[in-house]
Amino acid sequence: MFVDRAKIFIKSGKGGDGAVSFRREPFVPEGGPDGGDGGKGGDVIFQADENLRTLMDFRYKRKYEAENGQNGMKKKRYGKNGQDLVIKVPVGTVVIDEESGLIMQDLTENGQSFVAAKGGKGGKGNVKYTTSTRQAPNFAEAGGFAKERNVILEMKLIADVGLVGFPNVGKSTLLSMSTSAKPKIANYHFTTIAPNLGVVKIFDTSFVMADIAGIIEGAHEGAGLGHKFLKHIERTKVLIHVVDVSGSEGRDPIEDFDKINRELEQYSPALIKKPQIVAANKIDIISEDDPKFLDFKKYVESKGYKVFPMSAPINIGVKEVLAEAAECLQKLLLEPQEENEYQLFDFEAEDNDPDYRTVTVEFNGRDYVLRGKQLNKIFNSTNFTDAGSMRYLYKYIEKSGAIDKMKEMGIEDGDIIKIQDFEFEYFDEDYI
Repeated sequence: MFVDRAKIFIKSGKGGDGAVSFRREPFVPEGGPDGGDGGKGGDVIFQADENLRTLMDFRYKRKYEAENGQNGMKKKRYGKNGQDLVIKVPVGTVVIDEESGLIMQDLTENGQSFVAAKGGKGGKGNVKYTTSTRQAPNFAEAGGFAKERNVILEMKLIADVGLVGFPNVGKSTLLSMSTSAKPKIANYHFTTIAPNLGVVKIFDTSFVMADIAGIIEGAHEGAGLGHKFLKHIERTKVLIHVVDVSGSEGRDPIEDFDKINRELEQYSPALIKKPQIVAANKIDIISEDDPKFLDFKKYVESKGYKVFPMSAPINIGVKEVLAEAAECLQKLLLEPQEENEYQLFDFEAEDNDPDYRTVTVEFNGRDYVLRGKQLNKIFNSTNFTDAGSMRYLYKYIEKSGAIDKMKEMGIEDGDIIKIQDFEFEYFDEDYI
């Protein structure tokens, strides 16, 4: 089954917690702190693999988690780093952050990879909190939080030439006559329900050609399987527009030609700018002297396109169409290529979140609720049986401005302050 879109959940590894430990040696009655740091959590990495052709595997497994970092240990031993999770996807896969809708990476080359979710940093052991005034810290740092997100995987075929046109105009037949591809061919609409690829060898060159499933009117708005089909045209360099010039099904070739181009332009203006070769198929049903063909040729050429009479089943005009495609590709190689412009997901901004150390205060009618990413990390590191550790937490909350904010909001002695699922009574000029 050809699957070209999937949504999955990814989660990096949590950082290991730092250890609280003290030396216990014979004849050393009061050994110093020796708690080691926790290990870093594993990253989630996407990597393009040319051996994959579909996103089908992601239909059956939708949750991917990297390994957590190991907690620190006594004797200043560091915890082991969590193992990275490498998720392999087909070349041509776009990875999109679902929440923002921004592209995280477009994986267009075999082996290309990127980190989609960084693992949490390992927490510091209590040996790192020793100071001249704090000789025996009885607390350590909790490991950094894991990152988690839903991502959309969208596969877009990487082909040099794309075949476009209404259903049943002969695109699959042209592909089968030009390559070793074996698409399903029959005289009914939507024979092709997924793109087919084939390699065209002509003269001393070759190129990859894709049969893009039939486009219908309204495809740019998602009619039929519009978006599913049209996105595969985006990476192609040259288009071969196949038109049933005979009008064998009562259709108007000129009208069909305009409708397809209109759908391409409305989906993306960049598509209509691609070099386009017009293959006037089924010329065996009429002749090149037929007024219907002559009118079509005159109209299309007035738009700046070349027209090639063709009958794919009996191999008339096929070589000429392919030769023109090869020539167009060669010209494009000599020209500077415009890169696709799109807004990328900003990993740097995520890593340097200005709100990371911000502590927000909210009164819910009963409690004063404190929230903050750095606050949660320090809170998780707090040893509530150790006065020094509690004082460290209080000082952080005080420096954040949260105490002053709660006073402005009217907090009084005995009121409840809530952090995560824990509740504390407030007393002025005292630590929580």
